[in-house]
Amino acid sequence: MKALLHAIHANLLWILLGTYALASCAPAPGLALRKPTLGALSVGGGTLDLAVPTLLLALLLFNASLGASASELRRLLRTPKVLGVGLAANIALPLAFTLLASVALASWHNPDELQALLVGLALVSSMPIAGSSTAWSQNADGNLALSLSLVLASTLASPLSTPLALDTIANVTSGHYSKDLHDLAAGDAQLFLAVAVVAPTILGMGVHRLVGKERLSRVMPGIKLLNIAVLLVLNYSNASVSLPRLVQNPDWDLLLLVFAVVATLCALAFYAGHLVAKITKASPPERVSMIFGLGMTNNGSGLVLATTALADYPNVLLTIVAYNIIQQIAAAIFDHVSLRRQTPRAGSLPRTAAGQTS
Repeated sequence: MKALLHAIHANLLWILLGTYALASCAPAPGLALRKPTLGALSVGGGTLDLAVPTLLLALLLFNASLGASASELRRLLRTPKVLGVGLAANIALPLAFTLLASVALASWHNPDELQALLVGLALVSSMPIAGSSTAWSQNADGNLALSLSLVLASTLASPLSTPLALDTIANVTSGHYSKDLHDLAAGDAQLFLAVAVVAPTILGMGVHRLVGKERLSRVMPGIKLLNIAVLLVLNYSNASVSLPRLVQNPDWDLLLLVFAVVATLCALAFYAGHLVAKITKASPPERVSMIFGLGMTNNGSGLVLATTALADYPNVLLTIVAYNIIQQIAAAIFDHVSLRRQTPRAGSLPRTAAGQTS
């Protein structure tokens, strides 16, 4: 099972691209998966449809958080400077980029495409740091404690930071796009994050504490395989909403615009991690963790939120799918470069899996 997991992780980018290709050609099962629901949950001013994608996302995050204990929260206090600056940059950079993009692209020939792009960037910018950044960081000998702290802190802060980002970007959009962003910020996004993101994360950490690390370690390979399956099904179902239309009637200038913009944002986010590490005088392992943390956002959550609240806007979904593809490619490139730099020279001691000399 461990060998299978290693093979899957080594080819995860290609497998993800395969799910997008499948969604483009055969979307019917993915769309059918979105129809069953357990009803709607209404709290305060927000309403959340407990449909299959939302429940799968909650399961995904619950399973992922089984690998982290509540004691990880105490690690937040060990690196307050690096962590604080990193979180501030994670919130501020994509927000500032989106605001600048709204000005720089104001003359785009199709205003509706521009509005959809800005809304997609709003969802990318407002999501917490991706849990997958910890796996990439660990593989590149980063600081796992800092990686987990970045993910946990951004996740716990998301019910506050996400509405702030959505409201801010809503002010530079117009018409129904602006209204929908304000509506999301007013309650739906907060409820979604609280129920489908924060609660499963905390619950998974609580189960870790109750069951114990040793007992969980026996079933973790199976849980990881289950999570990969859930991730692929979730990506396939979400992509089935938007990609078929784009394949049937491709808009090449829109595709070029979207991928150029998200690639620029992703490159800046990865580079920002390097700058934050340099400013805070972080150690090399902390630098690796910061680069992956700032470069990768939880687009699974963004896609589920978009496909439940903004399913009528396929170009919004395109932006999130594009960023997800680009960030995985960027992570793979940085991981490859990082591992090449760490390859021992002739006569040097070999590096162990923990990144130390043996």
